[in-house]
Amino acid sequence: MKDGFIKAAAGTPDVRVADCEFNATEIIRMVHEMEEQGAKVMVFPELCITAYTCGDLFWQENLLEEAKVQLVRIAEETADVDALIFVGLPLEYKGKLYNVAAGLNHGEILGFVPKINLPNYNEFYEARYFTSGENLDGTVHIDRDVYRARYESDTESDDVEFEIEMSEFDGFEELEELEEDEEPDYIDENDEEEDEELYEEDIWISPNMIFTCEEMPKLQIAAEICEDLWVPNPPSVAHAYHGANLIVNLSASDEVVGKDSYRRSLVSAQSARLLCGYIYATAGEGESTQDVVYGGQNLIAENGTILAESRRFVNGIIYADLDIHRLDNERRRMTTCQFAPDLAPEGQDISYNEVLFTLEREETKLTRKFDSRPFVPGVKEERERRCDEILNIQAMGLKKRLAHIHCQNAVIGLSGGLDSTLALLVTVRAFDMLGMDRDKITAVTMPCFGTTDRTYNNACSLSKCLGATLKEVNIREAVNLHFRDIGHDPEVHDVTYENGQARERTQILMDIANQSGGIVIGTGDLSELALGWATYNGDHMSMYAVNASVPKTLVRHLVRYYADTCEDQKLAEILLDILDTPVSPELLPPKDGVISQKTEDLVGPYELHDFFLYYMLRWTFPPKKIFRLAQNAFAGEYDDETILKWLKTFYRRFFMQQFKRSCLPDGPKVGSVAVSPRGDLRMPSDASAALWMKELEQIRILQTQVLVWSREDVNLLLLW
Repeated sequence: MKDGFIKAAAGTPDVRVADCEFNATEIIRMVHEMEEQGAKVMVFPELCITAYTCGDLFWQENLLEEAKVQLVRIAEETADVDALIFVGLPLEYKGKLYNVAAGLNHGEILGFVPKINLPNYNEFYEARYFTSGENLDGTVHIDRDVYRARYESDTESDDVEFEIEMSEFDGFEELEELEEDEEPDYIDENDEEEDEELYEEDIWISPNMIFTCEEMPKLQIAAEICEDLWVPNPPSVAHAYHGANLIVNLSASDEVVGKDSYRRSLVSAQSARLLCGYIYATAGEGESTQDVVYGGQNLIAENGTILAESRRFVNGIIYADLDIHRLDNERRRMTTCQFAPDLAPEGQDISYNEVLFTLEREETKLTRKFDSRPFVPGVKEERERRCDEILNIQAMGLKKRLAHIHCQNAVIGLSGGLDSTLALLVTVRAFDMLGMDRDKITAVTMPCFGTTDRTYNNACSLSKCLGATLKEVNIREAVNLHFRDIGHDPEVHDVTYENGQARERTQILMDIANQSGGIVIGTGDLSELALGWATYNGDHMSMYAVNASVPKTLVRHLVRYYADTCEDQKLAEILLDILDTPVSPELLPPKDGVISQKTEDLVGPYELHDFFLYYMLRWTFPPKKIFRLAQNAFAGEYDDETILKWLKTFYRRFFMQQFKRSCLPDGPKVGSVAVSPRGDLRMPSDASAALWMKELEQIRILQTQVLVWSREDVNLLLLW
C-alpha cells in the first residue's frame, strides 16, 4: 500500500451449474492463488457460487440455502487472507430474491450489494427470478453457526445423521442425572457469547454501500453488477459522488461477435469518466452453453487505461497494480469532476452506508511496468499517428498567428540541431497550409566559436531542400566586440561567454524579422524550459514558440517521422544525420572539429528529465514516489545513484528557473503537460524547493554488500 499502490485481481473460476460446493471450492482455491500474488482486492463473477445459468433452479429453496452455506464456508476458509473479496450469489430477503455481491474481509461478511438493473431482453430473463435492489436498504440476519454446521456436516460420513441423533439422545440422558443447581461442564457462557458475536450477524443489504479501508482511508470501494454498467446512468456514478474511487463489477456477460470490444470500451470509458479504478470479473467456462457461451473477459482499468485483460474462453486470473493516490490527485485537480455527496445531481444525493475493512500495512510489490518514455507511444502505429497530429497542432497554431497579424514572412535561427530543425519543418507545413511561398521563410545560420562543419552543413542543406531562404551571419566579430566592450576575456569560457553568443543570435533574428516584416519562430522545447536550459532574453525569447510544449524525447520522434514520410531521399538523409548528431548548444569551441559541449553531460539525460517532468506536473507525485517509479521504468538502463543524482538536479533547476517560464512567448499546447504561465503552470518564481529537496535527501539507496573472504575463511568453508 506504500505510495498508494494496491494490487487487484479479477478471477473466473471453473463452475458447475447449481453445484455450490464445487464452485465454492474453486473460489477458495483461487483466493489462495491470488493471495500468493499479493492481491488485496479480489473480484469474482456474478452469481459465481451457484453459476449464473441456473434458470428456474433459482426458485429451488435448497439451492438458495446451499448458496448461503457455501458463502459462510468461503468466508471462514479465507479468514486468514488479507484481502477484500467479492463473490456473487442469489439471496432471498423479505420474500424477494436478489442478485447480490457479497463483500468478505478476514472471515466477516461485510455487506450485500444487490443488482439494480435487471436485463430482460433477448437472451436475458433476470426479471423472471430477481427483484431490483434499487430501493433496498436493510439488514440480513445470518446465523453463521447454523450454516457452518451444515457445511461441516457435509464433510462427514454417510452415517452422520444417525450419529448426530444418537449424540443428542445421549446428551439428554446425561442432563437428567444433573442436580438442579448444576450445569454441564462442557457449557461455557463466554464461548457462547463469543460464538454469537462471531456467527450471528446483521449484515447490510443495500446498493448504496462504500467499503473503506481503515489503514488506507483513501481507498474506497463500491460494487455494481453486470448490466448496471450498461445503462445510461450506472450506479457507479452515484458511488463516485459518495467517495468511491475503485469500482468492482461482478458480471456474467455472454459472448456474441464484436461484444468484447464494446465491453472493453465501456469499462475503459467508465473508469475515465469517474476518474477511478475499475475491476470487471465475468463468467466463463462451466456456465451452461444451452443457448449462449460465456468467455470470461476480465478487465482491470485505471482512469481510461486498460491495465490488464484476460484471454477470452480460458478461465483464469488477471492482476494489476492500481494507483489510488494517482486517482485521488486527479480528482482533486479536475475542477469539473468534483465528487462529493453534496454535489451529487438530483436522484444521486442519497445516503450511503460505510463499511470498514482492514488490510495489513505493507509495501505492494510492483508488477506494473511504467513506461520510461511516457511522452512517446510505444506502439509504432500509435506513435506515427501521434507525431502527425502534433505536427498539425503546431502548424495550425502558427498558421493562425500568421494569418491574424497578416504576416508573410518568418525568421528561424537554424543551427543544424534537432529543435531548430523541427521548428523549420513546422513552419514549412504552416506556410503550405496558407498557400504561401516557402522562400518567405528566412533560415539564418550564425556560426561562432562552437560551430562545427557537421551542423553548419546540415543547416545549409536542410534549408535548401525545404525551399527556405538561407541567410548566413557570422557573429564571431560582433561577439568579440561585445566582450571588449564589457571587459570580458574571451579565453574565460564561463556563462558570460556562452550567453553572450546566444543573445547576439537572438538580436540578429529580431532585427532581420523587422527588416522583412516577419516574426521570429522560437525553437526551444519543453524539456529545456523545465530545466531552464535557455539564455534569458536569448534563445528563451521569440514571437511564437512552436516547440514550447514538445518534450525533447518526442522531438526526436517527430523529426524521425518526417524523415520516414517526406518521400524525399535527400531530405530524409539530412534529417537522419541531424538525429545522429549529439545535442549541443555549440557555445564552446569544438575539439578536433567535433562537438565538445554535450547538453546531457551537463544537465543529465533528457529521458530521465522528461520522466520526472511528466510525473511531477501531470500526476503531482512527490519525489520519493517518482524515484520509485523511475527505478521501475529504467531498471537495467540507469542505476539508482544516477537516477537520484539527476532527480535532485531536476528539482533544483525546476524551482530556480521558474522566472524564465513566467515570461514565455505564445506557443501551442500539444500534450497533457505544458509550462505556459497563461495555461498549465501558474507557479510563483520565488517558490522554495526546500520541501522537495528535503524529501530527496531522505532517500537512502541500499548498497550491495561485497563479502571479502580471507584464505582462512575459505579453508574453513572447504573443510566444513
